[in-house]
Parts: sequence; C-alpha cells; structure tokens
Amino acid sequence: MQIVAALFIEEIDVRQVPGPSTRLDLTGVHFSVAAPSELPLLWTPHLVVIVRCPTDSDGNGVLEVVYTRDGSQIARNVQYLQVEPGKFSFRLVRAELQFEDYATVEAHCRLGDGPSTVVPYTLLPPAVAGT
Repeated sequence: MQIVAALFIEEIDVRQVPGPSTRLDLTGVHFSVAAPSELPLLWTPHLVVIVRCPTDSDGNGVLEVVYTRDGSQIARNVQYLQVEPGKFSFRLVRAELQFEDYATVEAHCRLGDGPSTVVPYTLLPPAVAGT
C-alpha cells in the first residue's frame, strides 16, 4: 500500500457518484492555526491519510503516525487498515497535542516499514481583533 496524501482538515464528506465512484470532499485544509486561547493548550487537529492499495497486494497494513516537535516524539497513533486491492481508502487520525509554546509539530505518516510522509502543523499566537 502507498500513502497518496496526508493533510490536516476541518471536515471530510464522502459521496457516491455514477461509475460507481467515490468522492472525498475535504474542507478547511490547513497547515497552521491561530491558538484560540493562551498557552498552555491541548489541541486536537484532524489528520486525514489517503491510501492506495495496488491490485497485487493483499490489502492489509498498519498505519503509524508519529508526531514530533524539535525531533522528539510527543504523540503516536497506530491503526490497522484493510483496503480492497485496486481501491483507495482513508483514515482519520486525531491526536491530543500539548502546546507549551507556539511551535511546529510534524506528523510522520507511514505504512508498515515504508517511507514517511511528513506533514507540518504550526500553532500560531492568538489572532488580534481588528487585524
């Protein structure tokens, strides 16, 4: 299996269209967010990982997402996945990330012992009203 994309999102909708074919409607794709309050803060961004299963695969795998800050692991999520050969699927990953300061976290996504797809996520200072 292979990772096609990994993105932080606000919402995902799945719909069927003629074919039959499936559409994933992703909204609010982002790589940073203004903190809603002062620090420290527990933040739970939603990561969607889209995977493809080749026709010659058995369709079984393990998705591991390791969140790091400054090279140190701060959270980890492991999910078993089964994807029909020749098809696509997705997994939602929701981590609880503790922020003591405004910083960037990296989500290292991989299937089994394959290569990592790295997605950055930055917590910014709260937005100032009127700017």
